[in-house]
Amino acid sequence: MIVELTVENLAIIERSQLVLKPGFTVLTGETGAGKSLLIDAIELALGERADTELVRTGASRASVSVVLDLSNEPAALARCQELGVGLEGTTLYIQREVAAKGGSQCRIGGKLTPVSTLRQLGSFLVDLHGQHDHQSLLDAERHIGFLDEWIGGPVVELLQRIEAAHERALEANRRLTSFRQGLRDREHRLDLLRFQVNEIEAVNPQPGELEELDAQLSRLKYAEKLATASFGALATVADQENCAIDQLGEAVKLLESAIRYDASLESVVAPMREALIEVEEAAHTLRGYSENLEADPARLDEVAGRIDSLKRLRRKYGADENEVLEFLHDAREQLALLEDGEASEEELVEAASRAGAALNEVASELTSLRKERAVEFAERTQHQLRDLAMDRAVFSVDIRPKPADATGADQVEFFFSANLGEPPRPLGKIASGGEISRVMLAIKTAMAGRAGVPTLIFDEVDAGLGGRAAVTVARKLGELAEHYQVLVITHLPQIAGRADHHFRIEKDESSGRVVTSVRLLEEHERVEEIARMLAGDHVTDAVRANAREMLGSLGVGR
Repeated sequence: MIVELTVENLAIIERSQLVLKPGFTVLTGETGAGKSLLIDAIELALGERADTELVRTGASRASVSVVLDLSNEPAALARCQELGVGLEGTTLYIQREVAAKGGSQCRIGGKLTPVSTLRQLGSFLVDLHGQHDHQSLLDAERHIGFLDEWIGGPVVELLQRIEAAHERALEANRRLTSFRQGLRDREHRLDLLRFQVNEIEAVNPQPGELEELDAQLSRLKYAEKLATASFGALATVADQENCAIDQLGEAVKLLESAIRYDASLESVVAPMREALIEVEEAAHTLRGYSENLEADPARLDEVAGRIDSLKRLRRKYGADENEVLEFLHDAREQLALLEDGEASEEELVEAASRAGAALNEVASELTSLRKERAVEFAERTQHQLRDLAMDRAVFSVDIRPKPADATGADQVEFFFSANLGEPPRPLGKIASGGEISRVMLAIKTAMAGRAGVPTLIFDEVDAGLGGRAAVTVARKLGELAEHYQVLVITHLPQIAGRADHHFRIEKDESSGRVVTSVRLLEEHERVEEIARMLAGDHVTDAVRANAREMLGSLGVGR
């Protein structure tokens, strides 16, 4: 769970620090005070895209620091270990900085870490439900994501298999389509492929050949200069009177005769003996090199011509001999296919058919899994709706077939009915705003309980609710807080009154600038805040009494 959140220079927040506890925490404040900025801060800390517009004007960077206690979260601890994330005991420290000039940095445990790692870890730490999630329920195409996320691991494994099978099917169909298109200009294509194959085969390039030929060409072009240098060096070292080998040998003999008088000279003689051996071996090698040097105009022309041929192939077919040979391999395959047109088309049709059948087979496995688990998902969601005072609501998952692709062969849509006797219909077409809010809370509650994420954050998930419905949602959030750390941004006093801890976000002016601050409210301050939420600016003693009664019946002291 989150134990501390520190935000600096994020939009209108100069610096705010929240010390959070287990249970149910609400954040309230007037519209525009900056409540959603705290959600933005948490999203940043979990790896969301960094936007330089969030940096407070005049500041060089914005910073978000989060401290999390994972002592009771084995899944999150295991994920940290998998990702190589450093912990201090079971405490996780995350810091994200966004520079005003662009770019961001992420540190986990003080160590620079890729943002991608943070994103992979974030889903094990916090489940965040914002107002935008309501819109996703109105979009039937996104319903499949809710179901798959609830099912979890088995779907992930099947989707990976489907993605691979889908790619193989696409490739098989691409090859068939390409072949059939090739048949239209078959003769022209045959002529071109035959010419390309013959041209490359006539040269018969070998990997790395050009570099070796360049070295040969240099030796042949400068044979005379190389001979002068090598024979001259050989004479100096070994062939002329009083050469280097003779002089070095004489020096070794002299010192060896003196060793009997001073054994310490051995340390001098030893490297000289080794040097004499090395020089003699070098002279032997140089002699062989010199004797093989000769000006050969015919060979020079042959090597130069070969180099030209290889460079011509490189210009036309690849950057080096390996790429040219790959081109030759592909050209031979295409030529073989075109030369055996009918048989090749049959093979490609069969290959495409097999790939499509394999895709359909694994997609069928996924369909069976989705249909089987959709029943439980619908039952759990409907159970949650019962807890949210929608006793007559019916929720179901409709799964219809579609052509298989990388997501499977299913169209998934949620059906809903709020009233007795009314058949379930597509959720996005019939549900009211308040109903959508409660269905979202029901779904997310079922999913959160399934995932086991320690912290649930709801950003005005109560939008469109009021009266009795708001009370039931408040009760449900309170029940969730018995198992999770729950953070809620709300405008409803019924929900705020249910919380264990209450922060108020306030917007003030300081030195001619707007500054947002966050403050934990004492019990008497909560009364004033609930009263403000009930009556706006016209808070009376009667409203305060109502607020005290609400706090007593919903939250404080329960």
